[in-house]
Amino acid sequence: MGFLAAESLAEQIARHISEQIITGALVEGERIQELRIASDLNVSRGSVREALLILERSYLIQIFPRRGAIVAEMSAAQVRSLFDVSSLILGSTVQRTSEMWRQQDLALIQTILPDLEVQVQAGNIEEFYDQVFIFLEKLHFIVDNAYLKDMFENLLPSMRRSYFLTLSTSKRELQEAFSLFKPVVEAILVRKAEQAALFMTDFCRHLRNLVLESLARMKQIELAWARRSKKS
Repeated sequence: MGFLAAESLAEQIARHISEQIITGALVEGERIQELRIASDLNVSRGSVREALLILERSYLIQIFPRRGAIVAEMSAAQVRSLFDVSSLILGSTVQRTSEMWRQQDLALIQTILPDLEVQVQAGNIEEFYDQVFIFLEKLHFIVDNAYLKDMFENLLPSMRRSYFLTLSTSKRELQEAFSLFKPVVEAILVRKAEQAALFMTDFCRHLRNLVLESLARMKQIELAWARRSKKS
């Protein structure tokens, strides 16, 4: 594992584990093996425990007394709750951006749509959503609200985990996502703050529905495999 100087050791360990959870290498209900991680990464167990506290704040794991850390469940109810809160946070972010951006921020806002259009044409679903959320993260430099930024950063890993499930969706649905995000950016540029927030809600609702559909398909497959295993 290559460590980055800009992050603390615990943050880098947390990033390493979070990628395993986001991509499904670690599945819901699976126990996080502190000793194995410490050995694999050649770090102390104390650093791993500190990393787990970071992951708990990101809602990727749950820590139980005497049981240790368990990968958090991803249920339909949890997905709905995640997007309910995310929609509020992201709506506030784009609304404040609409009101506060200055001339030096214009390039950041204007370049996102051409970049996203490239990903749509290529059918790169993960890269499309990654760029959307990187853009939204950068808006916090404009908004300059530490509380809003902190909430966004804590929810982002769970958001990434959720939209990772949508990688099998069609290019048509990706085009629809772009058509819903485009008005958000356009409203920001003309400083229509309330409209930007409403359009952001529409975009979040679309992504939520895709995640719920993907999650339902995944659960059906798991159930079918479980039934087949019992018969054999």
